[in-house]
Amino acid sequence: MSLKVALQMDPIESVDINGDSTFALGLEAENRGYKLYHYDVNDLSLQDGRVTAHARALTLRRELGNHFSYGAEDKIDLAEDVDVILMRQDPPFHMGYITATHILEHVHPKTLVVNDPAAVRNAPEKIFLTRFPDLMPPTLITSNRRDVIAFRAEHKDIIVKPLYGNGGAGVFRIRPDDQNLSSLIEIFQQFYPEPFIVQQYLSDVTKGDKRIILVDGEAVGAINRVPQAGEVRSNMHVGGEAKKTELTDRERQICDEIGPTLREQGLLFVGIDVIGDYLTEINVTSPTGIQEIQHFDGTDISALLWDAIEKRL
Repeated sequence: MSLKVALQMDPIESVDINGDSTFALGLEAENRGYKLYHYDVNDLSLQDGRVTAHARALTLRRELGNHFSYGAEDKIDLAEDVDVILMRQDPPFHMGYITATHILEHVHPKTLVVNDPAAVRNAPEKIFLTRFPDLMPPTLITSNRRDVIAFRAEHKDIIVKPLYGNGGAGVFRIRPDDQNLSSLIEIFQQFYPEPFIVQQYLSDVTKGDKRIILVDGEAVGAINRVPQAGEVRSNMHVGGEAKKTELTDRERQICDEIGPTLREQGLLFVGIDVIGDYLTEINVTSPTGIQEIQHFDGTDISALLWDAIEKRL
């Protein structure tokens, strides 16, 4: 296929070319002869039912310090001038993100948006998880102090984190003898207008937090992210170490159970997080990890995703 592809993402200047998943997807698109455009979500407009973006033609190279070139900026019609939009700006999942999904609904599916914008809006990572209660650890979503206290009394060792956070920011472990829970609840109530999430602490996190990538509902690769000593967060940008891994029978069962729902909702590119036997997050906004997976086992997830997109088209 000869496709025109718009990347709705954060500034291309600052990406890590050896780790950024969007960069890898863009390179594979270029290898297939697709034409790339780049625009920031703030350059997106909706007027009289017409969706436009101030975009630039984009060329990518795997050259450190010289990894991109721009063409002249032009105002493009996202329903008429492009075939595919990759919605890849980073979370957090906030009203700006939600508004972008509403705008992109005006062009999808005439222009294929990956992932489906309505499905993304309805599937924030930590809430979408609750559709699969048999796969998740004991979890509470609330702003109510009494319910949090009761949850800690039942499960002893707990994790408290923002409902719409990302990258491990604001994640706290509260041990059974920790006296800071009430103060922490007050801070969350003061700084977050929405409820927060409380989960049973999973000691298996010391062995790793596995990121599994699914393309069109099928598991295609994984890495294990092992936290530093004394750290409960395994995110790589806070020091987690990526390691080669294989899927267990339990992890394949998890993927088999959620796969049909992902496929049905147009969630072509999804990254899930698994600790031990439990599914802890379903990432549909801007999944990462594909370059690390290719480094360890050679699986080219960029190619698999573009194959799935071509099939949808």
